[in-house]
Amino acid sequence: MASNPDAPAYGSSLPAPNVQEIVRSDPLLVPERYLIRNEEDLPKCGDHISHLSSEVPIIDFSLLSKGHKEELKKLDLACKEWGFFQMVNHGVATEVLQAMKDAAAEFFELELEEKNKIAMPPDDIQGYGHTHVVSEKQILDWSDSLSLFVYPSRYRKLKLWPTTPKEFKEVIEVYSSEVKKVGEELLRSLSIIMGMKRDTLLGLHKELLQALRVNYYPQCCMPDKVLGLSPHSDKNSITILLQEDNATGLQIRQAGEWVPVKPIPNALVVNVGDAIEIWSNGKYKSIEHRAVTTESKARLSYASFLLPNDDVEVEPFDYMVESTGSVRMYKKVRFGDYLRQAFKKKINGKAHIQTAKIES
Repeated sequence: MASNPDAPAYGSSLPAPNVQEIVRSDPLLVPERYLIRNEEDLPKCGDHISHLSSEVPIIDFSLLSKGHKEELKKLDLACKEWGFFQMVNHGVATEVLQAMKDAAAEFFELELEEKNKIAMPPDDIQGYGHTHVVSEKQILDWSDSLSLFVYPSRYRKLKLWPTTPKEFKEVIEVYSSEVKKVGEELLRSLSIIMGMKRDTLLGLHKELLQALRVNYYPQCCMPDKVLGLSPHSDKNSITILLQEDNATGLQIRQAGEWVPVKPIPNALVVNVGDAIEIWSNGKYKSIEHRAVTTESKARLSYASFLLPNDDVEVEPFDYMVESTGSVRMYKKVRFGDYLRQAFKKKINGKAHIQTAKIES
């Protein structure tokens, strides 16, 4: 068991089958537990590509970090109307991104026995396995994952970090430190567009936490009947995602449609989480998103979650209440409690943030 007295525990998950092994043993088998029963939730495959896909905002990080007024306006609009944007010129070297992709791909190709050396313990959601499995009856997602706390470094449970390939630990460290710099700068920009001083929002996190989740979506012979990841909004402040360059799997809910986020080579995808929605009094929305599968090949994605410290009390800023119509829409929530409650449930759209809303 990986024991680290400093590291917070956020929840646990029931054991679930390894999807990669299901495909390895029989590529034409999709067990009943993965089949979606509600027709509205079924992914649309083939020719149905939303026209909105080409409209997902693109933000130039190099301009944003210099305080460029037009780019700050674009950030405000992207967070208000989309809750998602693609970020270019972010300064993370292509070699760092590629090293992450290569090491992760090598890890997931290992034999199950090797990967299970860092299997998620029954009382934790770090390690290799599955999260948000809370019932033997729920429909499961067509994916396996590796989840790790990276910052602060004293929260790392190194017994749950991969040792093969041997460079993977260092790759995670380098990639995450670069993403952290980008994330801190983004929080400074968000602070400015929320009417505060540059470092106020970052300071309110007390100590910025960062977790990494690498998702592996095996190929699926019934991509129109399963989901790689169920629809959900993220609970944290912001999420920074690296996608594969040549495979579209991420979809966001916009204007009642599921819109594919087509990868821009070496761009990072950023989305607003529930904490920012609450702090902004609903001006910036955490948007539902999901992952679909493909019949032709497996796909990986790399999500870094930036979140406040456990004891941070998140509530709407006065300035945001005034600028959004003077009605406070959300209660004060202690972030650690909010997050732990979420991990006790199956992920389900925007259901969890309803617990923070003030009933009118």
